[in-house]
Amino acid sequence: MTNAAPVATPGLISDPAQAQRRILRVLVASQILSGAGLAAGVTVGALLAQDVLGSTGLAGLPSALFTAGSALAAVAVGRISQARGRRPGLATGYLTGAIGSAGVITAAVLDKPVLLFIALFVYGAGTATNLQARYAGADLAPAGHRARAVSTVLVATTLGGVAGPNLAAPAGAFAEYLGIPHLAGLFAISGAAYALAAIVLALWLRPDPLLMARTLTEEEVAATTATTSDADHGTDGRGGVVLGALVMVLTQLVMVAIMTMTPVHMHDNGHGTAASGLVIAIHIGAMYLPSPLTGWLVDRHGRMKIAAASGITLLSAGILAALAPGDSVALLALALALLGLGWNFGLVSGTAIITDTVPLATRAKTQGLVDVSIAIAGATGGMASGIMVAATSYPALALTGGVLSLALLPAVAATAYRR
Repeated sequence: MTNAAPVATPGLISDPAQAQRRILRVLVASQILSGAGLAAGVTVGALLAQDVLGSTGLAGLPSALFTAGSALAAVAVGRISQARGRRPGLATGYLTGAIGSAGVITAAVLDKPVLLFIALFVYGAGTATNLQARYAGADLAPAGHRARAVSTVLVATTLGGVAGPNLAAPAGAFAEYLGIPHLAGLFAISGAAYALAAIVLALWLRPDPLLMARTLTEEEVAATTATTSDADHGTDGRGGVVLGALVMVLTQLVMVAIMTMTPVHMHDNGHGTAASGLVIAIHIGAMYLPSPLTGWLVDRHGRMKIAAASGITLLSAGILAALAPGDSVALLALALALLGLGWNFGLVSGTAIITDTVPLATRAKTQGLVDVSIAIAGATGGMASGIMVAATSYPALALTGGVLSLALLPAVAATAYRR
């Protein structure tokens, strides 16, 4: 590994715990910024499409586009990280997301739907990068603390993710003052946030966690601790990759489908962007804020139990969203909070399973490919959600998503039985 030596200094290599603490601090800073960036598409993307196209049936298209874009970005970020390290991979992904945000604003000003959808596709790179950053937090973490390291990175997204949607109304007013369509205003915040996240990583993510982990593995003769710990979790080989991917794919599919159409559902029931922004902020908070507790639960009680809890929590969210009156912001907020919590359980447990399973030599590439599956699931959920609501109703969508999440239980049970 000739690329690893210049990245990490000898002093930092002799103290990986110190390097891990520094890496987590930098990742936390970048995730706070990127959290605000990813909130734009979630909060106003569907409403923007509905406004441009005049059709609820295609309101899920922006979510499908930026999640499809995140699939391509996941491959690119994974490959760049595999070849050159996490720092250039993550910085490139966030910079691409910033370019996409600028493209959305330009398309809205020029009233060009085709350009808008292309820009939303590019914007999806930010979403993919935000998720890929969690793997960087686990590269140097001991096997018994990987879920907690992942959760530290995830929880940092909460601050930006909660603040972003609540800026929808003032950002829209400021955009109108500048002659930009109201719904495009939040993408200006997104673009700036993604650009700043890229700068933070490019300047300060040193040593590179993946390259340093490889160097330590190569230099230490007794490198069997991680292998032994991984085997204790019972998620070895290809089966572990499949299970971890399945957990994250299903949770992403259900979460995106219900989340995407909630602002549209609220709009149809007379709520404004401030109310829908509040609900989405609560949802994003629930997606990331419980991460430290989830990480502790996963490391303490095992990946399988928390993965199963994910399916049960998503079912509860779907039932509540289906039964909540359209005029009840409180019940919709509670349903979206449960939706976010179920997603969090699935993401942290699934990520831990993947990281336990894949060796360092192919880790970033495999993680990128897994995130492609997650992004495709999100794109499918986003696109299908609008079509289903147009054909049936929002409650039908929510209930279907909740029932679908139960597929996690037999998968987890089968794996536990094989152990």
